[in-house]
Amino acid sequence: MFRPSTFRSGLSGRTTAALLAVATVATLGLTGCANDDKPVGPTADGPLPTEVPAGTTLVVADQSERLQSVLRISGELDKLPFTVEFANFVGGPAILEAFRAGAADVAQVGDVPPIHALVAGQDVPIIASYQTSTTALKLAVAPGKPVSTLADLKGKKIAYAEGTAQQAAVLRAIDKAGLKTSDVQLVRLQLAEFPDAVRTGQVDVAPLIEPNVTRFLRTPGTSLIADSETAGIYGGLAYLYARRAVVRDPAKAAATRALVGAFVRAYQWANTHPEEWARRYYVENQKVSADDARRIVDSLGTYVFPHLDQKLVDHQQATIDAIAKAGELPEKVQAANGFDLRFDAAITQAVTESGAAFEPKAR
Repeated sequence: MFRPSTFRSGLSGRTTAALLAVATVATLGLTGCANDDKPVGPTADGPLPTEVPAGTTLVVADQSERLQSVLRISGELDKLPFTVEFANFVGGPAILEAFRAGAADVAQVGDVPPIHALVAGQDVPIIASYQTSTTALKLAVAPGKPVSTLADLKGKKIAYAEGTAQQAAVLRAIDKAGLKTSDVQLVRLQLAEFPDAVRTGQVDVAPLIEPNVTRFLRTPGTSLIADSETAGIYGGLAYLYARRAVVRDPAKAAATRALVGAFVRAYQWANTHPEEWARRYYVENQKVSADDARRIVDSLGTYVFPHLDQKLVDHQQATIDAIAKAGELPEKVQAANGFDLRFDAAITQAVTESGAAFEPKAR
């Protein structure tokens, strides 16, 4: 049964823990077109409401308690004028199944889960984004394996999880090496299985992000393919996306708009309080050492906040094209169907007021 943890915004917030199981999704096709000046998706909805009625609740799907932690530690959670319920997941496919069941309203994920939502025929538009360092994802090499370049991937076992940002990184790495997926062995695993699989040699290579990179390197004989080799395989993007029914419901849409502003301000707080963020999230919550926490924060760099515009839509389409080129999509879909550009105004306001940075708006 779905039992999310609950935060009631304001000073009376309470925290409990919850975990939902990983699930997979079926696939269907969905296509559409883009417009840089209007909301994109199957229909163009009206302006976003701003008034949040009393009693409104949003269920937010989280991973590693990251979003709830940054909202809570930054103080943004207590400012939200509605109830927030959090449920913790491992990977985008599990979150997508919760969306399918109507058991989650909003989620933070990497760049590939929204693509698989489109493929699955689910209407879950992107409503906000941040970008961190494009070198934050590393290709980890199992102890004793002779892999130091992308060309060395030929014939190797590579950990692979459909519906995740790691999937796109692996496919881009293979393509950059001039290889095809048939030239390697893609070992399909759950995302949570990657660290142990590569550490113990069940696979030769696995795409990892922090804090798993730091934990992995504690095993003698492990290594990473150099950033100079892997440049361009990872975009560093994370998204907030929400069920279309949520952003069409007046109460939930207004709450989601407020959440988008809090999302930007909270991660900007992490930009300006890196030591506190490292200590309170990575040390106290994720249980890494203080030195490792600082390394993790440094590896991610500064959070910046792209506009929701045609430039971002095109970037997402390029990721779709990379996955389709590898034959890993049953049907090519259009990125434009996976955005709700109305939320750009909330992003712009929060970035401007908080002193955060964003990329220039596309013209």
